Amino acid sequence: MVSALDLADVQGLIVRGYTMPLARHVLLRIDVPAVAHRLLASLVDGGPSTPQVTSGAPWETKPEHCLNVGITFAGLQALGVSQRSLASFPDEFIAGAAARAERVGDVGTSAPANWLPAFTDPGLHLLVSVFARDGAALNRPTDAVVSASGRGLTELCRFDAALLGARVDHFGYVDGISQPTIASAPPTGPPDAMPVAPTGEFLLGHPSQHVGFSYPVPTPDALGRNGSFAAFRMLAQDVDAFTELLTEHSRRTGLSTELIAAKLCGRWRNGTPLVLSPHADTPQPPLSPEQLNDFDYVGRFADERGMACPIGAHVRRMYPRGSRVAGNGGHKHRIVRRGLTYGPAFDPARPHDGVERGLLGMFIGVSLRDQFEFLMADWANDGLFAPGLGRSKDPIVGANDDAAGTFSIPGPGGATVLTDLPRLVTTRGGAYFFLPSLTALRYLTDLSGAAESQHH
Repeated sequence: MVSALDLADVQGLIVRGYTMPLARHVLLRIDVPAVAHRLLASLVDGGPSTPQVTSGAPWETKPEHCLNVGITFAGLQALGVSQRSLASFPDEFIAGAAARAERVGDVGTSAPANWLPAFTDPGLHLLVSVFARDGAALNRPTDAVVSASGRGLTELCRFDAALLGARVDHFGYVDGISQPTIASAPPTGPPDAMPVAPTGEFLLGHPSQHVGFSYPVPTPDALGRNGSFAAFRMLAQDVDAFTELLTEHSRRTGLSTELIAAKLCGRWRNGTPLVLSPHADTPQPPLSPEQLNDFDYVGRFADERGMACPIGAHVRRMYPRGSRVAGNGGHKHRIVRRGLTYGPAFDPARPHDGVERGLLGMFIGVSLRDQFEFLMADWANDGLFAPGLGRSKDPIVGANDDAAGTFSIPGPGGATVLTDLPRLVTTRGGAYFFLPSLTALRYLTDLSGAAESQHH
């Protein structure tokens, strides 16, 4: 059954990628609830000169910028949401990212004690994210939001991100190729033969990926329906350590650095999947962009043992597709990823420059527990879900704090095992946000009386 979905009521970043080269994320504290109500009201029903929340409705002309809003649990409290309604939200969202850090591998250098202060500030209430085609288009809505905030909201921090050349991350991998296709929403990436994700896997109030089950909608319906959740993450990438890892294991194994990089990820750095081209990143005949995501590890692709793409490779862990995994849930824990890099591109001629660089991203799903947290806890930081992985961790995003990570590359003559893998990605901050529908944003603006009475 396909449920009706009003795309004009859904925040656009949930159901489609904007493919904008710049992004800015502004973290705000609500000091005067009435000002926050007026800001939200202006963002959904303001005049033509006021930046508006971008919905999922189709475009006739691509806008120069897009804007979306997230609200923490503390933010809902500050806006005047009733105790009964607050109690209807999922426990993991109520607890927040810092309280759930250990579960997702945010330990050691990634622990909340080492996060940037804005992420652990109890006054982190709102996230305003702007995506734009150029700097001027980025500044205009940001300035308008900050101006409208006046003395009623305090900017805790802002983070800028930008597209690196050739859509790569700082490790050099082309990013953002694989995204789920959501029922009732336009396709957002290259087509593939994977199952279409039910609407309720990404939006509250619709049938989910679990047959006969829909995730509970926070009450009232006007607040919860068509909403979703996002884990907002700031992830630093240690390019020096990654480069040294490739060099050292090339020396130890005799494999090329590029083949090791491909085996760790599951794709060559230009995005070509190993399962479609195990020996070269430029297969002949060449793959079309549409083919880059159209594959599996089973059936006619016959890579059940990981001879082409290791079972522990990053992209295979994060989305095993039809592979045999515990609970037969290879297709049931998908997330939407929206991210761009921050910091300057790594210059191999100037290693160890001391400059931080990484990824600012949102990982979106209807259940933080069953999607983002499950992926990090069960598939990235444990290996018991798939045969042969043991207690190994994801070689790229895993919490290998003790530099004792291992990675197995199956081969005809036996496995080549890489050892002493360090942590390559360190969490610099995280927060859980509710992504309300446009109906819900209007509902929240009507709570001015409740918020004022709480505030005083």
